Amino acid sequence: MFLSTVEKQLDAKRRIVLPQDFRAAAAGPFDGVFCFPSVEADCIEGGGQALFDTYLRLIDELAFGDPLRTALETSVLGGMAKLSYDTAGRITLPEAFCEMLGLTDHVAIVGLRDRFQIWPRDSFLVHRGRQRDIAREGLPAFRAEQRALGVGGQS
Repeated sequence: MFLSTVEKQLDAKRRIVLPQDFRAAAAGPFDGVFCFPSVEADCIEGGGQALFDTYLRLIDELAFGDPLRTALETSVLGGMAKLSYDTAGRITLPEAFCEMLGLTDHVAIVGLRDRFQIWPRDSFLVHRGRQRDIAREGLPAFRAEQRALGVGGQS
């Protein structure tokens, strides 16, 4: 599982060291991670074989020629890079990703259970604030809905 948020600095060659527990969570058929520009936010999304397989299953649920399938194939599969670790456990982010997302120096690497995201640090701070607001507003409503349906644990 990818957990926690860490800040790292990109070096001049756009390399960062992924946390050891992230590298362990992504262990798979090659010594590295799959990364692509996220379809959800202005960041890089990454993970191991499990994330790649999740997207393949999702895409396969859609009929060939479906516009959403084509958009996901183009955005996820067409945008994906297999990034191998060097001997120091670093990955080198593609220049195109860095330019597209404004990744220049300090980044936040955010664990999201089955995936992680790499954000420009300042952009992530704003995003995290918005997500906290959504969680604060949404969780009580979600729990109330569960209670009304008679499901879920007690709050």
